[in-house]
Amino acid sequence: MAPPGGAPRLVLLFSGKRKSGKDFVTETLQSRLGANVCVVLRLSGPLKEQYAQEHGLDFQRLLDASTYKEAYRRDMIRWGEEKRQTDPGFFCKKIVEGVLQPIWLVSDTRRISDIQWFQKAYGAVTQTVRVVASEQSRQQRGWMFIPGVDDAESECGLDNFGSFDWVIENHGDEQCLENQLENLLEFIHTRL
Repeated sequence: MAPPGGAPRLVLLFSGKRKSGKDFVTETLQSRLGANVCVVLRLSGPLKEQYAQEHGLDFQRLLDASTYKEAYRRDMIRWGEEKRQTDPGFFCKKIVEGVLQPIWLVSDTRRISDIQWFQKAYGAVTQTVRVVASEQSRQQRGWMFIPGVDDAESECGLDNFGSFDWVIENHGDEQCLENQLENLLEFIHTRL
């Protein structure tokens, strides 16, 4: 059975701790490649949308970095885990439906089952990218350890993944980050 969505030329699966800069990195790459070539996909999008529907919540407010979202984060994590236990690819399938761009950036890969689903569905065009930032850098961006969130699988599921295809260090040195993004962009252009 063919996977939903089009046939991508490259799928980059981004992972990293909260406030490591995953969204910043993926949005920067998309802005440089163009929305007609590259799409940012968020596994948390369909999760939050479905959660909001089932719980009578404001979906748009769950998408931003607000205290509203934080108030529901633990329960969303629990609820999402229940959905994944039934179907590990539930949210993966939802985000790729109807996607036509050749380059896919999945900005919030959190579990080995997410990586396995994309590798099985799209094979060799799938690459893993880990965005890392020091605890100090993350704190400067507003991160604070929250029990039940920062020690849950949604944050720690890929800590011992093994070897990522790419590691982007985002400790606050803009030139260092820029050099790494340029290297990744060069690689992406070889797939176009």
